[in-house]
Amino acid sequence: MGLVRPRGGTIRFDGKEIQTREPFEACRAGLGFVPENCRLFAGLTVAENFEAARRPARSGPSRWTLDEVLELFPDVRKFLGQRAGSLSGGQQRMVAIARTLLGNPSLLLLDEPSEGLAPLVVDAILQRLKKLKAAGTTVLISEQNLRFATELADRVSIIERGEIRYEGTPAELAAHPEVREQYLMV
Repeated sequence: MGLVRPRGGTIRFDGKEIQTREPFEACRAGLGFVPENCRLFAGLTVAENFEAARRPARSGPSRWTLDEVLELFPDVRKFLGQRAGSLSGGQQRMVAIARTLLGNPSLLLLDEPSEGLAPLVVDAILQRLKKLKAAGTTVLISEQNLRFATELADRVSIIERGEIRYEGTPAELAAHPEVREQYLMV
């Protein structure tokens, strides 16, 4: 997303190198980022947060409209008039994902989407992300909750100190308890 400069190598998205781009340029290129702390505009209502994030699709009709986002996150409809800062952590996470979708990204990046949330909220977010994936949205998550990550992922990578230590499918990871023990302590 351009928030941290890589020490080396290249990062390609949609066939173009993006490692030197600024965050706004990465967004315009089609990356949508939901940070762990959500970074909502706390003093604005949920509806105002949505309006601030809305962008047309880069090509063709917009993939995500307000109605489609509210269909995916029906509980959010109840909060449209509330200040975003007054919502619970789980509500803020749903609003942050919905707000990012209104930017019509072609790749959704999520940082720790289950962090600090109650198990029921984690399951609700997991189900919404599964729907996103089923609808063809590409999702890349950074997640420490192994169950959450493996239920959603087609591929997993274990990163330690900035280096990829393991890559494979969730089934392959399940078949290697020594890898889970070494890197995940589970």
